[in-house]
Amino acid sequence: MKDAIYLVLDMENDLVHADGPNGKAAYGEQVRARDVLANTRRAIDKARAAGVAIGFVRVGFSPDYRECPPNSPIFSGARKNGIFRLGTWGTEVHSDLGQQEGDFDIVKHRVSPFYATNLEAILRARGVRRIYCSGISTNAVVQATVREGHDRDYDMVVLEDGCCGLSTQEHENAIEGLKRFCKITTSVDVVFE
Repeated sequence: MKDAIYLVLDMENDLVHADGPNGKAAYGEQVRARDVLANTRRAIDKARAAGVAIGFVRVGFSPDYRECPPNSPIFSGARKNGIFRLGTWGTEVHSDLGQQEGDFDIVKHRVSPFYATNLEAILRARGVRRIYCSGISTNAVVQATVREGHDRDYDMVVLEDGCCGLSTQEHENAIEGLKRFCKITTSVDVVFE
């Protein structure tokens, strides 16, 4: 199906792998408690079966962090902690998600996957009208994707069980705030069309 895409947002090792720096902290706890990896893989498999393109969005910076905004509260720890360096294990998509050669790779240097990336060109070239998405974290990349996609006139669908925040409350608050901009469903209930 050429007019839809499933964007898997920031499901990279630095954030979600049990051996990654955030996987050992609050994000990892939420990923495991909510079964985010298995739910995301279920959705990816369903999307593939329906002929929907898969795009893996990853946050990452050059080894010298030249694209990393020095005064950003959300990215200020990246350089200091040596995370989100492109070309390292940490910025690879978690292996449980089954990334394939034909999947789209969208590398971003900010919260939104639309800002200064190849995403808009991919969407236009494929004639995409509907964007399905899920990922880490609900109140950052998922919200940014939904709000910006909505304002660019895409039909937005969030797979809630493929998302999490630093806490259950943070996730639930973010989902509540998104209901005005998108359809909310789950990996079990989603029908890719």
